[in-house]
Amino acid sequence: MYTSVIGYPRIGSNRELKFLTEDYFKGNITEAQLKEAAKHLRNEQWKHQHASGISLIPSNDFTFYDCMLDTAVLLGAAPKRYSDLGLSRLDTYFAMARGYQGKAGDVKALPMRKWFNTNYHYIVPELSDDIHFCLSGSKPFDEFLEAKAQGILTKPVLIGPLTFLKLSTYTGERNLSALAEEITDAYKELLIRFNELGAEWIQFDEPILVTDLDEKDTALLKELYAPLLKLKGSIKLLLQTYFGDIRDCYKEVTELDFDGIGLDFIEGNVNLSLVAEHGFPRDKVLFAGVVCGRNIWRNHYENTLQTLSTLQKAAPQLAVSTSCSLLHIPYTVEKELQLPEGIRKYLAFAMEKLKELAELEILIQEEDFTGNPLFTENAMLHSQRPDRSDKDVQGRIKLLSDKDFVRTPSLQERELLQKEVLRLPLLPTTTIGSFPQTREVKTIRSQYKNGELSFSEYQNKLQALIADCISLQEELGLDVLVHGEYERNDMVEFFGENLSGFLFTTQGWVQSYGTRCVKPPIIWGDVKRVSPITVELSKYAQSLTVKPVKGMLTGPVTILNWSFPREDISLSEIALQIALAIRDEVLDLEASGLSIIQVDEAALKEKLPLRRADWHTGYLDWAIKAFRLVHSGVKARTQIHTHMCYSEFSDILTDIDSMDADVISFEASRSSLTILNAIKSSHFQTAAGPGVYDIHSPRIPSTDEIVIAIHTLLQNIPGEKLWINPDCGLKTRGVEETVPSLRHMVEAAKQVRKLLESFN
Repeated sequence: MYTSVIGYPRIGSNRELKFLTEDYFKGNITEAQLKEAAKHLRNEQWKHQHASGISLIPSNDFTFYDCMLDTAVLLGAAPKRYSDLGLSRLDTYFAMARGYQGKAGDVKALPMRKWFNTNYHYIVPELSDDIHFCLSGSKPFDEFLEAKAQGILTKPVLIGPLTFLKLSTYTGERNLSALAEEITDAYKELLIRFNELGAEWIQFDEPILVTDLDEKDTALLKELYAPLLKLKGSIKLLLQTYFGDIRDCYKEVTELDFDGIGLDFIEGNVNLSLVAEHGFPRDKVLFAGVVCGRNIWRNHYENTLQTLSTLQKAAPQLAVSTSCSLLHIPYTVEKELQLPEGIRKYLAFAMEKLKELAELEILIQEEDFTGNPLFTENAMLHSQRPDRSDKDVQGRIKLLSDKDFVRTPSLQERELLQKEVLRLPLLPTTTIGSFPQTREVKTIRSQYKNGELSFSEYQNKLQALIADCISLQEELGLDVLVHGEYERNDMVEFFGENLSGFLFTTQGWVQSYGTRCVKPPIIWGDVKRVSPITVELSKYAQSLTVKPVKGMLTGPVTILNWSFPREDISLSEIALQIALAIRDEVLDLEASGLSIIQVDEAALKEKLPLRRADWHTGYLDWAIKAFRLVHSGVKARTQIHTHMCYSEFSDILTDIDSMDADVISFEASRSSLTILNAIKSSHFQTAAGPGVYDIHSPRIPSTDEIVIAIHTLLQNIPGEKLWINPDCGLKTRGVEETVPSLRHMVEAAKQVRKLLESFN
């Protein structure tokens, strides 16, 4: 029997890769130093998995930025505008990920999207007619040989050709079907080379198979893999799926000549019935994803062993596997000594998941595992979970009625009243909320956290930062201001720290994209607001200016989606609990005199079920209600904003409209404003601020560039409903990039505003 890990965290247990890469960007270390340090990180991770008894350890799951981008580069699919820069191979790679602005030229980054329904972002490959797939590079082979030199025979992991083609964008006449033969030839070269190097297993990741597929998709699956499977030689090929079930292609997948098939039995509940109904080929290994790769709770062995026992009847060749890559969870619980042992014992991060895999492998091979201490200790743990409910919270939930989810009057009536009250110009300019988190800002927070500053001293320093931020925004000419969010380490963690029911780690970092890491809170118990969170600093900021200052909050769905949720109650109930807490904050901000309040739902699209049939009953019905509960109690004159991050929103624009916010801002610049046609065709009613420049890139947009973007927006959104803003918060950018970018944005808005007014 095998134990298998689909993928492992790559940032380092102390975020070493993040800091090393950022040092490289700053010119503090050389390319050779970066690569040597990365090699050390990889070797340490392979050794640890090997010592934990894992049979099939992944390689090529490491990346300097993103594995989809790695695959594009490996297949020779770098757009010509990047190769024309004449940079080194590594710097060309980073130009694709981050954009480039320097002596060699000026190019924007490739688009970035959420990886299925996770908070991880991937770089979207761009396939033009002049792209011709061919093996270009040796990364998978180099890393396989690195591990082999350590005495560890790894399982190379590759993004499968179907997933790669389906997730790419196409800028020419050729589509994914036209590229099938060419990409298959490139993958053939990979197989031939790995045969020469002595690989035993190769893992092809095809998570696209858990989404809605039609007959053309399944036909393309067979077209891509039939020739590859003929060339596998002595290598065993594993088709790995995750994040759901493969109901649309189970028959086709099991009939192909793969040696192993990986199915997710955590999020893919239908997979169990598929195996029961259709059986499983006895000559293949079923890689059973039963150790959760997306949440941090200890595995319940009794339930998992029941699943494995059921599967074993249909598939005698069984491997115990993670449900997906472990990159979505932190490294280890061992560093979280600040958490009480009574809580820590219920947690399992990546390292602890390895132990669970090894223990489950032992238990499933025993005729009677019920007397094994590994089983009895686990059973005892799960029988003694403490009560985490709060009577006050439960009481408020029970009292909710339909009217609590409806704001009056209508959007159209509110729009007229808010224009009269706020008196904003045409094309009002604003930012999304946060300003650069400089070293000074981080030092002040750290000093307060370590007790070096009293609360009064800390507040004074925050107020000084806020005063400077308001002054800067007024000097730039922005119309609606923000206080800068200097008190916030993270938009979710900050609120979690000020709500009951949350736990926090010190080293629980998870990669979001590139060098951006987040530290998700853990929802342990019922959630409620104990006291006001943002009111005093927001009120102070508003006192410094006659211009409106937005109160800045994170919405309930985003707090839920960017936390590790408890599993003993439904996600919908958790969302309502958080919504009530944020509702209290909204009403207090309004009472303090703020006329605009932004409730960010950056992650609304993130947990949308991967199958359309489940969108509403499985998610949107309760997610939209939770947001509406937050703002349904405010006055008509109070303007409610929301913001959404990198996702494809076109299919749910009607649902977004039904959130009944007054203004929504969202990412659009990096995806070339492609959502605009959908906004126009759906008759979107909410005022909108599609981002006019990309804050995830260090490049500074010119005024002319933003003027062009605004004119593009105006072709699809009426001027009286259009806001001008960046596409996300500015906390990750430097002041030297932020100030000129905002200055250009404001100037562009003024130029277009003047032009529009001249027509009236």
